[in-house]
Amino acid sequence: MTSMIVTYLLDPLCGWCYGAAPVLEQLAQQTNVTVKLSPTGLFAGENGRTMNAAFADYAWSNDVRIEKLTGQRFTEVYRSHVLGRLGKRFDSALATLALTAVSLTDPLRELDALTQLQKARYVDGRDITDIAIVTACLDEIGLDRASVLLSREDTELNLVNQERLRQSRLLLTTYGIAGVPNLVVTDQRGSRLVDGSVLFGSLKDALSSLEQ
Repeated sequence: MTSMIVTYLLDPLCGWCYGAAPVLEQLAQQTNVTVKLSPTGLFAGENGRTMNAAFADYAWSNDVRIEKLTGQRFTEVYRSHVLGRLGKRFDSALATLALTAVSLTDPLRELDALTQLQKARYVDGRDITDIAIVTACLDEIGLDRASVLLSREDTELNLVNQERLRQSRLLLTTYGIAGVPNLVVTDQRGSRLVDGSVLFGSLKDALSSLEQ
């Protein structure tokens, strides 16, 4: 297998991205694969929304499907403490900024940070739109430099974050896609889009799809 860079288009509040996590983590462990996170801001800022009963029911129905397909756990604690907090913002801006903070301070551990934030939300039922919880999540896995950076109103962090979002959205436009997860694979043949659904099966199948 030739060396490749896999750019992973995601949003930290995307349940399907959480479903893709196990195979993505295995992919990142391959010696000839470099996984690069590319947060899109799909649910960030003006793209977020206020949680209401209808949206909570819709999200949970999707989550049940994702769990059956991938085996990833969506707990009742998450359902009651996160989806059940009606009137709360569904907004990935803070979690996205946290990933950028990790990219600046511990770039090799950005996937660890994403995994930690996803587990906090979907398993532990913690609110990762709350800065105290997000910084605690980073601290818990030794990403204290990112935690400190996130806690400040850091101009560089915000500028880098905006540029990452711009680059991600450019990829969405270039390949004519609107959703996540999706993958852009770059190797000696150039760059091409691979549907993120390849991450919902086995590592073997994912690798085969990436090589095509």
